[in-house]
Amino acid sequence: MQTLPDSLKIGVLRGGTSPEYDVSLLGGAHILEVLNETHRPIDIFISKDGTWHMYGVEKSPTQILKNVDVVWNGLHGEFGEDGKVQEILNHHGVPYTGSEKYPSSIAMNKWLTKEHLKDLGVKTPTYIIVRQTDDLKEKAKEIFNSIPHPLIIKPVRGGSSLGIKTAENYIELYSALYDILSSESDALVEEYINGREATVGVIDDFREHKTYVLPPIEIKHGGENGIFDYDAKYGGESQELCPGNFTEKEKRELEALATVVHNHLRLRHYSRSDFIVSPKRGVYFLEVNTLPKMTKQSLLPLGLKSVGSSVKDFVHHVLKLTLNKR
Repeated sequence: MQTLPDSLKIGVLRGGTSPEYDVSLLGGAHILEVLNETHRPIDIFISKDGTWHMYGVEKSPTQILKNVDVVWNGLHGEFGEDGKVQEILNHHGVPYTGSEKYPSSIAMNKWLTKEHLKDLGVKTPTYIIVRQTDDLKEKAKEIFNSIPHPLIIKPVRGGSSLGIKTAENYIELYSALYDILSSESDALVEEYINGREATVGVIDDFREHKTYVLPPIEIKHGGENGIFDYDAKYGGESQELCPGNFTEKEKRELEALATVVHNHLRLRHYSRSDFIVSPKRGVYFLEVNTLPKMTKQSLLPLGLKSVGSSVKDFVHHVLKLTLNKR
């Protein structure tokens, strides 16, 4: 593909209305820094109340988007990853990085994602959706009697580690569901799978591969011998190993599954899928991120570094795909 024109007006969208506002600001700042080496990127900031700004000055989306040729979508979570900002960008005819509106809305919904993948033989922890309209006491009893404990409870929509709770007994399950459903329309309850956590990034049309898979990264949260510890995962420090200490068979399966998820959900440009590798039960898919975080310490840049690529090369590659409508 050709190089990006020097005159290209690249908007970098960051901030947003979701709880992932801060990490989006940092990731967007990293992308701006990278693009500043070759271009004059336009900082498009959305405040927590949803107000759009260009170079720090409040403006409407229409005023801003008529000044850009392409947008790097650096938002995360609600509004940025669920199809809403994609609809705005589509309306203004502005090309943007990342997945399109419909695939984004599916992938943001953890329950719908699992429903779309279950017929492909993609293993996932046993799960049940709980809706705000359900009889909570009866639903909690049904779940507690049908899914092995401990249990993981999480909002159906949202970032991969936001709002997650654990339960070992009925009271904890009911309390977790009550807390989540007081502000969310749906919650997902999953069987807890003991094992090592892995995440795998994929990139479209990179290095002469239709779907290029980055090495699986192992994420340790303090469990013994690297075994996944849910208390540590949701409340402590983590250590990332790239490439992770997986067997060749586990590595091949992780890479194949990340490719299946990306392609079957019709995701675009890049994504990152999360897994648990159980020593006895094999590889389980958890969820997919359509806009992986891009701070200097994030997992996708770590994967790029491990294969001798740079964030700059990656960003330019994705922008070229976007401009070529691929």
